[in-house]
Amino acid sequence: MKISTKGRYAVRMMLDLAEHGEGRYVALKEIAERQGISKKYLEQIVTILNKSDFLMKNRGFQGGYKLAKTPDKYTVGEILRLTEGSLAPVSCLEHQPNQCSRASVCPTLFIWKGLGDVINNYLDSITLQDVLDKQIEIYSNDYMI
Repeated sequence: MKISTKGRYAVRMMLDLAEHGEGRYVALKEIAERQGISKKYLEQIVTILNKSDFLMKNRGFQGGYKLAKTPDKYTVGEILRLTEGSLAPVSCLEHQPNQCSRASVCPTLFIWKGLGDVINNYLDSITLQDVLDKQIEIYSNDYMI
């Protein structure tokens, strides 16, 4: 499994909104500049996030996007599954029930199921708020005398 730029940028965009939104709508241009991501690419990502009600949108002069919920209500796992599709480590685990003709006799299937569980449980245990808190922790320890 490899997370694409779409998934990584979606997480970065959501974090940017969590950090800089503070209840206001943020223009994609601002996010693109802060994150060093093409505005055009963010437009593709925002379409996916907006369709799933992760974001609220406002048009016009003060337009832009903001999180539909608080940062502690979004997990990295759900953002990545939304943008990446499946996070399954092997293709036979992408659909439930398993469609593989060898599933009932596969001696390694338990390995891939276990790996998939670890990946999903880990990513679902991290919220946007956790990432923001970690940033604060890192930067508050970065001082010089």
